[in-house]
Amino acid sequence: MNRIGLTLTTALAPMAWGTTYLVTSELLPAGHPLLAGLLRSLPAGLLALLFARRLPHGSWWAKAFVLGGLNIGAFFPLLFLAAERLPGGVAAAVAGAQPLIVLVLGALVLGERIRPLTAAAAVVGAGGVALVVLGPAAALDLWGVLAALGGVTATGIGMILTKRWGRPAGVGPVAYAGWQLSAGGLLLLPLTLAVEGLPPVIDAEAALGYLWLATAGGLVAYTLWFRGIQRLPVVAPGLLALLSPVVATVLGVLVAGERFSALQAAGIALTLVALLGGQLASWPRRNSAAALIEPSAAPVPAR
Repeated sequence: MNRIGLTLTTALAPMAWGTTYLVTSELLPAGHPLLAGLLRSLPAGLLALLFARRLPHGSWWAKAFVLGGLNIGAFFPLLFLAAERLPGGVAAAVAGAQPLIVLVLGALVLGERIRPLTAAAAVVGAGGVALVVLGPAAALDLWGVLAALGGVTATGIGMILTKRWGRPAGVGPVAYAGWQLSAGGLLLLPLTLAVEGLPPVIDAEAALGYLWLATAGGLVAYTLWFRGIQRLPVVAPGLLALLSPVVATVLGVLVAGERFSALQAAGIALTLVALLGGQLASWPRRNSAAALIEPSAAPVPAR
């Protein structure tokens, strides 16, 4: 797959995650955000394992739980804590800082050079997201901000380790996503039962919402996302993550009847310009472009 096709398929993941807010508010039972995270990860992970018929081996048992813990097990509770203590716009604006976190970690851990245009795109993209989601009544809460920063930092570290460790030879992207989804779901299971428990009833609408989260927002999205992380410069998917709050805002206007201001339109335009500019700025040199065509296995050997 060429660079453009890989970028577009990777972008489908944050776009699918952008539907989570609408699905949660319109279809799912209130007061059970951890259950939504659990049902988004564990069933999808187990289904992927059943389909791929590949379990981790050797050191990959530990790596799968580290990556699943960062990308899913830690991210979901911190995300929901931030959502409880902050207006949704503030939480999303804080999440817009993820490309900057990934940019710095990529330079420190992976040795990827920070290009000025890429750094500028990350800053502009974060500002664009802030324009899209922040309103005049936005309020700050210290613990909420720390939780939001903790969530995006956890996934940022997860992205870097996913890039650094790759995946074992002979293991496909579905199996690899299944390892992380299952591990993250298993870590969420006791927390969900201890904190929330189960809703008294799950009606047809809720079942449809959970099905969407587990398939489009879980198995499909994370398979595409982890594949993109491994085969693109690490800042490229980091910038694509900005699509999630943009999609959430657009769906809120089109489906939920929310108001849309000129400032938000400017923010979306700014974010899309930053996304395009960041992707072009991270484009590899001609002599390294071939590495993007089919690095199907990680540089890490099977163990």
